[in-house]
Order: sequence, then structure tokens, then C-alpha cells
Amino acid sequence: MAKRKTAYVCNDCGSEHAKWQGQCTDCGAWNTLQEFVVSAAKTPARDALAGYAGSAGSQGIQRLADVNLEEVPRVSSGMQEFDRVLGGGLVPGSAILIGGHPGAGKSTLLLQTMCALAARMPALYVTGEESLQQVAMRAKRLGLPTDQLNMLSETSVDRLLQTLQQHQPKVVVIDSIQVMHVEGVESAPGSVSQVRESAAALTRFAKQTGTILLLVGHVTKDGTLAGPKVLEHMIDCSIMLEGDGDSRFRTLRGIKNRFGAINELGVFAMVDTGLREVKNPSSIFLSRSGEAAAGSVVMVIWEGTRPLLVEIQALVDDSHFGHPKRVAVGLDQNRMNLLLAALHRHGGIHLGDQDVYINVVGGVKVGETAADLALLLAALSSFRDQPLPQDLIVFGEVGLSGEIRPVPSGQERIKEAAKHGFTRAIVPKANVPRQPVPGMTIIGVEKLQQALDSL
Repeated sequence: MAKRKTAYVCNDCGSEHAKWQGQCTDCGAWNTLQEFVVSAAKTPARDALAGYAGSAGSQGIQRLADVNLEEVPRVSSGMQEFDRVLGGGLVPGSAILIGGHPGAGKSTLLLQTMCALAARMPALYVTGEESLQQVAMRAKRLGLPTDQLNMLSETSVDRLLQTLQQHQPKVVVIDSIQVMHVEGVESAPGSVSQVRESAAALTRFAKQTGTILLLVGHVTKDGTLAGPKVLEHMIDCSIMLEGDGDSRFRTLRGIKNRFGAINELGVFAMVDTGLREVKNPSSIFLSRSGEAAAGSVVMVIWEGTRPLLVEIQALVDDSHFGHPKRVAVGLDQNRMNLLLAALHRHGGIHLGDQDVYINVVGGVKVGETAADLALLLAALSSFRDQPLPQDLIVFGEVGLSGEIRPVPSGQERIKEAAKHGFTRAIVPKANVPRQPVPGMTIIGVEKLQQALDSL
């Protein structure tokens, strides 16, 4: 009998170690090594692992100019926001991984999508976490058409592949990849080896047959996808469904996409009938009070291929402790500390003895530097207790030497603000449009002091 071998694999980087240790020596992460048994499984056939990237038969070496560039037609999911994040729709032969916290609405989103697709093409929903009765009860509660969608309760990848070969569906949902297992691997479902082998077998089938594969993935407590890092390299598109439990809105964000732009954002509202698309997300995040309040200003951020108007709020108060507090929700706190130092050095505003709290309304996470100028003006407004005009929008990057740097797609941001009724804007001078925008007074600034003087 062949001897078993035990290996320890890092959940973050996928590197293997001979023994358990607290820290992974390759990526430096702590407490990420997971034990699994490498069994002496039977050797697979020579061509069993072929065709991972497409056709199982080798086509030989080809010149790049001779490769067929015929565009594969995309399949609409029935939801424009979902198609936007995917880059225009579902691509045949692609593997898409959808992650999110428990209760975010992953199964609801996919069940709605599959019921709509089942009316146009053969569709199969494979559930491993719920029974068929539970899925049917959810579909009935949401009022979805259930007469065309095929269902299957299965956790074995080997038996599932046989079923897929027999029925040949065009789109398949696996809910979820963490409960699937391959017979030749002796570790438990959800382990590093099982997730890796299950995803590889299903992705191989999808690319060979042109089937659209949608995988549901669990996330860890810090919000990252659970399982080996190689899982994200296998699939073509990685999407995260985000949303707090106390909020009715959900955001669908693209992290990786081989068929479109990343960081696309789709917004949904959780209602009694499931997830409903939000066509104009800016109207949600701009639900401001009727009276002007100090410490509030609207900024224009760029998400994927469209501008988005969000409100940023600041609260500056006297510190009653030895060390003033700095809290940023929706923004990078280190970036906030850097900007407050620039405000003191180049604007003459000292906030070293003040508690500073920054919040982006609506739970939006802003990662771009275009929010720098809006953050400082909101903090200054709260510090002086002077409200900013409600028809004012602000964006621009602030440098350490006090200069205001331009940001990408500046003219598109200004036009989007004008559509929502804003009449004044403080923007970098390089982003001022050459042609005046009707009804909009635009102030172009080059230095931080100029922006402060314009208020």
C-alpha cells in the first residue's frame, strides 16, 4: 500500500510546506497553513487533464496574426447591472466566481438570473448546501418562473460531470464550490486540495464544451475569498457581492475580469421580490437633508466606466484625550492622516488637537485619490462650523507639496454633476473643460490655498 503524504498549504498564496508553522515563509501571512493529505491516487489518463484552456486536441504552434479573432457573442443575464460588471454579458466557456458574506444575496441573485436564462437556453442549478425544497420555496417567495429551470442536488464532481455530459446545459450554477469534492482526493470538502481540484475539473469542462459556469464562493472573516489563491487564477471573472446586514442596498464589484474592465460597480436593492436593479445609483447616495449642514460635501468618484456622486461627511471636535482620534469609514485612514498634515502645512489649518471622523455615506468604499480635496473641504467646514453650498461638487488629488493634481475623466465627472442639478464645482485647473458647461460655474485651482480661498 502506498504511503500517504501530509502537506500544509497556505490559503493566501497556495505554497506548500512540509510541516505546520505559524507564518507562511513565502507570503508572510499568519495562521493560513491548512493540512491536507496527498493520497496515492490512481494515475489519470494521459489526456484527462488536457484542454484546460479550450480544445482538448493540440492545434500546434500558431502565429498570433493567424489566430481567429471571431468575437464570441455574449449572453445577457437579464440584469443590466449584472451585465455591466461582467463587461457586457456572460461569455460562453467562461468560469465566473461570485463571493460575498453570508446573507449578502449570492444565491438570490443567481436564482433570479437562472430563472430568466432558463426561458432562452438549457440551464442547470446545482445546489450542495440547500435541499431542492428550500430552493423551490425561495423561488416561490420571490415570484420567479420555475417551469423551465432544471435543478440538481449533488456534491460529487465526478457524478456531476457525467450528468453535464449527458444533458449538455448551456449555463450551470454551482452553489457552492466549497461543498464539492473529487473522489480521488482524500481530504474533506472545503479543504485546499478539494477546492482546487473541483474548480479545475469544472473549469476544464466549461472551456471544452463552451458552457457558462457560475461558481459561488465563501469568504473569510476579513472579506476575502476562502480557499487557495490559485482558485482566483483559474477562473475568468471574480465578483464580490457586498452589503451590510442593516442596509437594503447591495453592491456588485468586479475584481478580476478577462472580458471587460475591473472595478465595475453594480448597485441592487434588496426587496421582497429579490434583488432589484438601481438604474441611477447617484440618487441613492445623494439623499441629503433639506438643510445645509457643516462638514458635508458631494464628490464625484469614478467606478469602472461611469461616474458616481457620493456624499462625504466630516466631524471635527475637540479631543478630550491625550491622543486625538482619527477614524475613516469608506476611505484609507493613512491617506486621511497624510492629507490632514498637508492641510496644516499648506493651508494653515491646525487640527492636531482635534478628533477627526470621516464617513462616506451609503457604505461606498472609495479607493481613488480624487476624494482628497473633498475630504479636506469637508473637514474644514466642520472645523469652522460653516456649511458648504449644497449645489457644490468637489474632486481633485492633493499632493504633499500642496498642489492640486488632475484626475482621470474630469469632464465626464463634471457633466454627470450637472445632470443632477449641481451648479458649482471646485476642480483641478487641468480638469476644467475647454467648452463651458451650461448652468455650471467651474473654479479651477492649482494649489490647496486657492481651493480654501474660493469658499
